[in-house]
Amino acid sequence: MTALKATDIDRFLAKPPSHGGVVLIYGPDTGLVSERATTLVAKASEGDDDPFNLIKLDGSDVASDPDRLIDEALTIPLFGGRRIIWIRDTGGKSLDNALKPVLKLDDCPSLIVLEAGDLKKGAGLRKLIEADRKAYALPCYADTDRSIDHLIDQETREADLTITREARASLHGLLGGDRMASRGELKKLCLYALGKGKIDSDDVEAIIGDASAFELSELIDAAAIGDLATLDHGLERLTAAGSNASVIAGRALKHFQDLHRMRADLDRGKSATQIVDSQRPPVFFKRKAGLARQIQTWSSADLEKAMERLADAMRVSRLNANLGVPVLSETLLVLGRVAASRGRRR
Repeated sequence: MTALKATDIDRFLAKPPSHGGVVLIYGPDTGLVSERATTLVAKASEGDDDPFNLIKLDGSDVASDPDRLIDEALTIPLFGGRRIIWIRDTGGKSLDNALKPVLKLDDCPSLIVLEAGDLKKGAGLRKLIEADRKAYALPCYADTDRSIDHLIDQETREADLTITREARASLHGLLGGDRMASRGELKKLCLYALGKGKIDSDDVEAIIGDASAFELSELIDAAAIGDLATLDHGLERLTAAGSNASVIAGRALKHFQDLHRMRADLDRGKSATQIVDSQRPPVFFKRKAGLARQIQTWSSADLEKAMERLADAMRVSRLNANLGVPVLSETLLVLGRVAASRGRRR
């Protein structure tokens, strides 16, 4: 199995293998999974005008009829070219009986692309693919600061726009949970700023800030600073919107990890203002004062307990989506009460 690193995936998608084989695209960022599968199929299909060479199947179809996959993979195209078999929604489906005969082929003539969600290491479909030396695995995790910057650069360059540092910092607090959603928001922002030549923070607030029912960064800041009224309002919207609790828990956990790192700098003698001003990417100017207060409010010991609770909330929300929102809401409320209590003692 060839497990591709994040730095290698774009090169693989730009120049996929010319032979057949099996490619598994999986991860918690379902938007990125879908985007990469679409890119791979489009690139692998370049120059092939035969629409019958692309076969789209659902994971449940293959699981209920395991022999179909090997039949499709070995079918010779009538007008030449290579068949591409694109199987969606494979997570949680038992595809072993369908894939094993394909993986045993010395030279599979067809390219098989599998889309899956978040798969645990050593279990199910991921285990089967990772055990085969001829297969490829492309993990898709939530965007990092670096990949968000790359995405911003892609969309602004295509629209012939530049972006201010403050606007870029603001976008970092709004994007990253789902690649397709992030790209869609950026396209709307670029369309709004078309003709201006430059995107500024007011544009971001007008389009993406207003477009979202409740800004994720505002929700997390409310919990971290002890603003219980804002937090309660945000949690109501979170519940009504049916948001992805595991994504929000992950973002909240990352925020508290950053606070823990910054609190260590405070304990070493730096001022909260210096710490906030030194962050890269820069903190959006409207959040600076609040972030400085958070660093001073939370002790390292309290932050460690907070990170444990958020990690538990993220784990529960990934295992049981129905419990995700109530568990995360309770966790954020507890953190908000702790912050409010610590803030009153300062």
